[in-house]
Amino acid sequence: MEWVGLIIGGLIIGLIAKVITPKGKDNIPLWLTVVCGVVGILIGGAIYHAFGGNGSPGIDWTRWIVAVACSVVLVIIASGAYARIGGRSKTVA
Repeated sequence: MEWVGLIIGGLIIGLIAKVITPKGKDNIPLWLTVVCGVVGILIGGAIYHAFGGNGSPGIDWTRWIVAVACSVVLVIIASGAYARIGGRSKTVA
């Protein structure tokens, strides 16, 4: 069940990150958005714990904000890489 929760969380965090990214930097498919969200959750959690975060009762907003920030960076990187390898790009040369 943890994997299902991670994928659902990755979808939500990835979509939030996609909305936050600057216009024209979000031209990646949904599957790559989910991957960026899942990896953002994992990296964000590691960063959170590395700086002494130990969780709190209820929703730990700081951990999720760090996860979204990591996902935004990953969406921007993935967008550039996806455009370079032949993916569809919204920008016109």
